[in-house]
Amino acid sequence: MPLLVGGRRVRLPRSAAELVREHPPLEERARLLRGQSVRQVGPQGLLYVQQRELAVTTPKDGSISILGSDDATTCHIVVLRHTGNGATCLTHCDGSDTKSEVPLIMSAIKSFSDHTECGRLEVHLVGGFSDDRQLSQKLTHQLLNSRRVGLLLGLHLMWCWNLNPGPLQEQSEFDKQDEDIHLVTLCVTELNDREENENHFPIIYGIAVNIKTAEIYRASFQDHGPEEQLRAARALAGGPMISIYDAKTEQLRIGPYSWTPFPHVDFWLQQDDKQILENLSTSPLAEPPHFVEHIRSTLMFLKRFPSPANILFPGNKALLYKKNEDGLWEKTSPGS
Repeated sequence: MPLLVGGRRVRLPRSAAELVREHPPLEERARLLRGQSVRQVGPQGLLYVQQRELAVTTPKDGSISILGSDDATTCHIVVLRHTGNGATCLTHCDGSDTKSEVPLIMSAIKSFSDHTECGRLEVHLVGGFSDDRQLSQKLTHQLLNSRRVGLLLGLHLMWCWNLNPGPLQEQSEFDKQDEDIHLVTLCVTELNDREENENHFPIIYGIAVNIKTAEIYRASFQDHGPEEQLRAARALAGGPMISIYDAKTEQLRIGPYSWTPFPHVDFWLQQDDKQILENLSTSPLAEPPHFVEHIRSTLMFLKRFPSPANILFPGNKALLYKKNEDGLWEKTSPGS
């Protein structure tokens, strides 16, 4: 799958900035996205995707109209969409296992595809910044900067924050996929960077995608539920990327999860805010104001539930949620 621009095969430049300079439409789309005001997205019709989660649905979904995620610093948020049936996947990656995550994203979209359908796959990537540890740059390189890149102009990807980046791959993971993927919007690392008092910060921390219209825009979310702490604990405890939504039944499926006791949890809970920022963040100066509070509450949850199994998941069954008539999540099973 060569990278095609205007029908011609090209080789990917070394950096995202070089790529958009060579292709002005990409640069213009990135500029327009950065210039947007941040929209506050309410809970009605929203499916919020946390770190190491993915969700996919279609315009036929009667419950979900918006997928979104935020709090991204050095990570990436990926949006992959089929233009024919409108199937849309959003995932919040942290680079811990890109090699297995990309096929999972592709499989999620292909599960809705009919090979006779017209249309193409488009991906959008936004996020990351020029961080001191160059984690964003490494993630960009891992996905896009290889000897051959399996993308076509028309793809949107979005970079986020990353707790445990995996080793750099020699070949782009998207390059290994069988399908053509069109690069539409690229707003990553140095293209999503601002500088203030010699410190660097992301411009875009979060995005949303409207499933019905395919619009992608800057966003923030007050509601990260349901089961925000439980889902955050799974990610902090090292859980892999998982799919959380069944579009056929329009249900959010949580668990059952398992994890081992978090190492030295009492020690971390005794540390001050500065120590938590410096040791449990990939970008201490760029984190949102609620980062430390979020980490503390997640650590407290892990201390309270060192082994979740039957305690949080009665009968070792998943917690199921569905949107009610007001567009809010409501537990359907078990213990509903």
